[in-house]
Amino acid sequence: MFDIKAVRADFPILNQTVNGKPLVYFDNAATSQKPQVVIDAISKYYGEINSNIHRGVHTLSQLATDAYEISRQKIQKHINAKNSYEVLFTAGTTHGINLVANGFAAFVKAGDEVMVSAMEHHSNIVPWQMLCERVGGKLVVIPMNENGELIIEEFEKRLSDKTKLVAVNHISNSLGTINPVKHIIDKAHAVGAAVLIDGAQAAPHLKIDVQELDCDFYALSGHKACGPTGSGILYGKEEWLNKLPPYQGGGEMIKEVSFEKTTYADLPHKFEAGTPNIEGGIVLGTAIDYLNSIGLDNIAAYEHELLVYGTEKLLEIEGLKIIGTANEKTSVISFNVGNIHPYDIGAIVDKMGIAVRTGHHCTQPVMDFFKIPGTVRASFAFYNTKEEIDALVTAVKKAQTMLG
Repeated sequence: MFDIKAVRADFPILNQTVNGKPLVYFDNAATSQKPQVVIDAISKYYGEINSNIHRGVHTLSQLATDAYEISRQKIQKHINAKNSYEVLFTAGTTHGINLVANGFAAFVKAGDEVMVSAMEHHSNIVPWQMLCERVGGKLVVIPMNENGELIIEEFEKRLSDKTKLVAVNHISNSLGTINPVKHIIDKAHAVGAAVLIDGAQAAPHLKIDVQELDCDFYALSGHKACGPTGSGILYGKEEWLNKLPPYQGGGEMIKEVSFEKTTYADLPHKFEAGTPNIEGGIVLGTAIDYLNSIGLDNIAAYEHELLVYGTEKLLEIEGLKIIGTANEKTSVISFNVGNIHPYDIGAIVDKMGIAVRTGHHCTQPVMDFFKIPGTVRASFAFYNTKEEIDALVTAVKKAQTMLG
């Protein structure tokens, strides 16, 4: 059974007040809060086994190395990767995408195409633009409709034998749309294209099975899934990771070095140059354990309740318009109220202890499509409540009265 009181007790930050009001944290799409077990694991690493990994014969180094590699195995199991060495530790989703984009310079030639969707985060647009500029490739965009859903018929029309890679998000950070990534992957593979999925927003909400999806790459961030900032993973199929050149050179990613020639280490170390974020990698495993202890199915069901309730209550506000009304959504509600600037609403609700995100959410093309400067985004997590949504509604109404 999902016990919201017990869950909230796991998150010490939720007990505080902001501007004299109980904190209501609705900025989960930007970063999640951390349960006590994760906070304790960070302290435990630095207090008990802090050491560099893979390089020492001494006890602390071995303990840290074991903890780091056990975490890799946990994540492998969590996303159902075939092999643990297909899981690369990164600094987050952006790092993972850039690693692939950099490597694909070896496979994308002048006239070739890379496809992204109209609802991508900047981190899944800019690296591909840089790649196309570097090699003379073309960036092709999958359009979306007024509901914030991809137009799949147009995607299929734009696929061709020139398409070398398709990069799409599993869930839109600014709209909450859950994209039909399995269908996209299957269609892309039919023309010989590789597929990268940006899973930054999916990891906290959905079960991810990379073998079932059959994606070639899947990137996610730890900090959005109750883990530390500066942590994340890139999953890559073994065949692709063997073909891609290293992203960075340095220690750890080498087998033999001479001034004449360097040979590279086997997977996964080929892509993990230098001293990694050891604590982040270890504690990301702790965060995954925590999410699984609650159950991602339970999380998804509860968050859907919050989405339905929040949508209903917010739409009772006169002049409020939700941006992103896809049939398949996660617990994100982006909205505007009349002609009031999103920033002004955000500033007033903050005075009432409520944290929301305002702006373009690193998706300027989405805002351009809807012809708006930005939105107020309330993004719910499994530790939020309907009572907190009621507080948001009250705060938005107050802002509307003050600003209208």
